[in-house]
Amino acid sequence: MNNQGLDGARAFPQIIRKASLAGILPLAALLLLASCTVTTPPVVEIHPQADTLFGDVRTDNYFWLRERDNPKVISYLRAENAYTDAVMRPTKRLQRALFEEMKSRVRENDLSVPVHNGPWYYYERTEAGKEYPIHLRRGVDGSTPEQVVLDENVRAAGKSHYEAGVFEISPNHGILAFAEDTTGRETYTLYFKDLNGDSLYPARVDSVYYTGAWGGDNRTFFYVTLDAALRPWKVWRHRLDEPSSMDRLVFEEPDERFFVEVHESKDHQFVKIRSESETSSEVYVLAADHPLGAFRSLQPRRKGILYYAKHHGHRFLFRTNDTGVNFRLVDAPEDRSSFKNWREIIPTRKDVLLEGFDVFDKAVVLYERENAIRQVRILDPKSGKRKTVPFAEPAYVVWAGDNPDYGADSLRVVYSSMVTPRTVYDIDFASLEKTQRKRDDVGGGYDPSKYITFRIDAPTRDGETVPVSLLMRKGTPRDGSSPLLLYGYGSYGITIDPGFNSRVFSLIDRGFIYAQAHVRGSSAKGRQWYQDGRMMHKMNTFYDFIDAGKYLVKEGYTSSDRLTAMGGSAGGLLMGAVANMAPDLFRAIVAAVPFVDVLNTMLDESIPLTVTEYEEWGNPHIEAQYRYMRQYSPYDNVKSQNYPDLLIEGGLYDPRVQYWEPAKWTAKLRALKTDNNRLLLKTNMSAGHGGASGRYDRLRETAFEYAFLLTAVGIDR
Repeated sequence: MNNQGLDGARAFPQIIRKASLAGILPLAALLLLASCTVTTPPVVEIHPQADTLFGDVRTDNYFWLRERDNPKVISYLRAENAYTDAVMRPTKRLQRALFEEMKSRVRENDLSVPVHNGPWYYYERTEAGKEYPIHLRRGVDGSTPEQVVLDENVRAAGKSHYEAGVFEISPNHGILAFAEDTTGRETYTLYFKDLNGDSLYPARVDSVYYTGAWGGDNRTFFYVTLDAALRPWKVWRHRLDEPSSMDRLVFEEPDERFFVEVHESKDHQFVKIRSESETSSEVYVLAADHPLGAFRSLQPRRKGILYYAKHHGHRFLFRTNDTGVNFRLVDAPEDRSSFKNWREIIPTRKDVLLEGFDVFDKAVVLYERENAIRQVRILDPKSGKRKTVPFAEPAYVVWAGDNPDYGADSLRVVYSSMVTPRTVYDIDFASLEKTQRKRDDVGGGYDPSKYITFRIDAPTRDGETVPVSLLMRKGTPRDGSSPLLLYGYGSYGITIDPGFNSRVFSLIDRGFIYAQAHVRGSSAKGRQWYQDGRMMHKMNTFYDFIDAGKYLVKEGYTSSDRLTAMGGSAGGLLMGAVANMAPDLFRAIVAAVPFVDVLNTMLDESIPLTVTEYEEWGNPHIEAQYRYMRQYSPYDNVKSQNYPDLLIEGGLYDPRVQYWEPAKWTAKLRALKTDNNRLLLKTNMSAGHGGASGRYDRLRETAFEYAFLLTAVGIDR
């Protein structure tokens, strides 16, 4: 075991590790030592467990940390937390300053833009000192005063964790179906609230998923439940006048690769069940005004073909990849919806990814990605003409706002860039005129004119270029002296766009540059960009991030002793891989809920998300895929070498990345690493994948991470 005592010395560089040398320390360092106790890292027991597959023997010394109910496991996690707290104690003042700064930029008393839905305007209010939003409504005609739909603060009272899930208003606006998770395990309990009498119905349903849909009769509700591996797989029908024990099963998905969701069509004509794997999908529909009927398939699933369906008029529109990776738009009559009746509206294009679409009575809205930038285009369903909504900034993010009104004359979107706060626009379908409904009021003296944002292309080792979005203060030097935080994700085709993050200015104002590397595995440059970063091409994700970091150093944005990195979940896998592959490139790394024990996880089909993930990472029961995963799995590739400062975060109730992955990784790093840099494990003992659920608690978590990064590069205030 490589226990070095003062494992966190870089938090206060003047401290020399051997206590016998304390006499030569400056007075400030002596006072610092007197004010805190930095213990040695906790020792974890070693219980070797060998596994052999395809002739490859892997020995796991820390497999026993999976024993959630073992008191020794909980004691070890708490000991690691105590050690982390001790090492970070000298940064408490910095953490408080960061928290107050970040809080000052957020308007604590705030209202969202009202959303027109039937006879009501729905909106949310946040109040100073309260962790959660209050959901409200008022009558469109002005005669009905404000009503509380749901106060999450009341529901969360006395609970260490609270997350709202399903939130569906009945067609007659008289009943709210809502679900809540109080453990972080992402298993929700479903309730029904009478919005006229402000009371709960007796029925409740446990272990439901995020989605649900009302039937047209205002008394039938469809919801999804989870299997033992927390996979959403069954759809049930609940009747308000019956106990939940009488709920009827209406759909079951036996294929463990598929997830199930249920939704209502925007025009309220259909209830839709969608079953999807990483590479195939199928949609089933039921007329909403016949909720006791049977669902029918719009188009039977085909291997390798994804399709998404929305009802429009008397037809269904489909986004599908059947003729090309970047998807096309087709339609078919609602009663003859199979593939043979599909009519092409927009073909697949090599340089434009059709990421999504929405339907209105008077328009079809296309969300596309071109040149790594999100575009919004309005399609006239009668003429077939398309118009692009213009946005002024060269790099930004725009996504759909709340648009429940099928008959609306305008589209609501949310727009931001790295310097422009979150802005809500309504865009007229005919003129494309944008009406600003709200721009977030950023306090704390924020002045966008002090900052610049732009995008560069970093060359990679195989001749590609990775888009990198940057944010910095004007006048920031490019002589290698600036610290830089490089953020990455790169999986599932998810693109982290350059949007506004008020918290990051606490780094920027202390001299940091903030950068996002849009690596392969995302869809930044189209669906092929994703395909080139998954399965047997996953190494490209890690190479892209490393090459982007090297390019930033080469161009003088930073230097390797000032370059830090951050990623979470699958982005935590990225952090683990690059820490093994290029440890000298980074000064410090934050890995949040990191998916690092790839082989052990993907070999265990009892763990949530294992079988469903075979089409993203590979199936290790297949030798070629096993050997490919073996070369990058961070836990399996820890070696005797120097590592950067590492802050590793987990959640005890995380169903996506089990807590033992970061815990085991930390233990193995302690045993093998050859440096005295900080290695800290922080496990949230009352949360899951998303960390703390309250808005203030989340700011405190960010302040902790930022204090870790700042002190790594010698900034302590």
